[in-house]
Amino acid sequence: MERGENKVDRGFLLLLGGLVLFGLIMLTSASFPLGLSRFGNGYYYVIHQLIFGLLPGLVGFAVAYKVPFTVYKKYATVMLFISLALLLLVFIPGIGAEFGGSHSWIMIGSFSMQPSEIVKLTFMFYLAGWLEKRSEHELKDFSQGVLPFLCVLGVVAALLIAEPDTGTMVIIVAMALATYFSAGAPLKYLLGVGAAGMAGLALLIKLTPYRAARFTTFLHPELDPQGVGYHINQALLAIGSGGIFGRGYGHSLQKFQYLPEVAGDSIFAVIGEELGFIFTFAFLALYFALLARGLRIAERAPDAFSRYLVVGIMTWLGVQAIVNIGAMVGLLPITGVPLPLISYGGTALAVSLTAMGIVANISTHAKH
Repeated sequence: MERGENKVDRGFLLLLGGLVLFGLIMLTSASFPLGLSRFGNGYYYVIHQLIFGLLPGLVGFAVAYKVPFTVYKKYATVMLFISLALLLLVFIPGIGAEFGGSHSWIMIGSFSMQPSEIVKLTFMFYLAGWLEKRSEHELKDFSQGVLPFLCVLGVVAALLIAEPDTGTMVIIVAMALATYFSAGAPLKYLLGVGAAGMAGLALLIKLTPYRAARFTTFLHPELDPQGVGYHINQALLAIGSGGIFGRGYGHSLQKFQYLPEVAGDSIFAVIGEELGFIFTFAFLALYFALLARGLRIAERAPDAFSRYLVVGIMTWLGVQAIVNIGAMVGLLPITGVPLPLISYGGTALAVSLTAMGIVANISTHAKH
């Protein structure tokens, strides 16, 4: 398919650019004490983010914007095997690396990457292609549609659980279910899958002590404030102390070695502390506007494949933001999921921007 005659959705680009710029500004503030303490350079994390996140992300965005999106459909099945291979690589000695008790990284020399971030996109290519090939009858039939869908999704979810990376697993399952629902899957099947998934999570929590500890802390954050409950208590303290107008940019107290993962998972707590309720609400409105713009692009997409692709990508962004922010305000258990486009993490930012390039590409083919 050739480049469409429509212009790219400029509103989408402006919202995306605003979020990325805001993320870099907040990362500069949040990570300064940590960078100074660990590396003797307060700007270490933001420089690293620029070089290994933003730069490859912009290249990925440009390539994804130029390459016809039909190419991804052609190699959809290949993308599934790439997804599985990436998830298996983390278990190979000498390649896979363990951080914080999770085998979710690949490290070769000084190069490191988190394959699960890439899998969010490669699996979405496969799923969009698979859904487009099914008729409405097949999608609604349990044996021809739902069962094969669950088998493939189950393999991906099982590999993520084995790492373990429960947060990413929840995001991939959520975007897969949302995309399948948009393709016309019966709600009763999706509700059944959701219920089974909740039961599975409950079993995981019961069988693994660290998950049980996290869930108990979620229910009772006042328990063990210097142990398991330390992270959520410090996050709530940071957000609560921001008040209506915040302490002011750069004036967070919790970022001075009090708040864990201050540049990554916990950056929203620093935003709340420094900017306060009003500006934090404006930031959330910016997020919501980007999601709404993306779903509008999906609604006007030229074919089923591109529509499913955009729905999946925007669901990924939205669910991940909800999981991260929900954990920081005590509405969800802490899972270690970064705030998309904002948190420190080169692989996450690069892949997210590449995915946004695909959405921008599809916007140029929008139907009127």
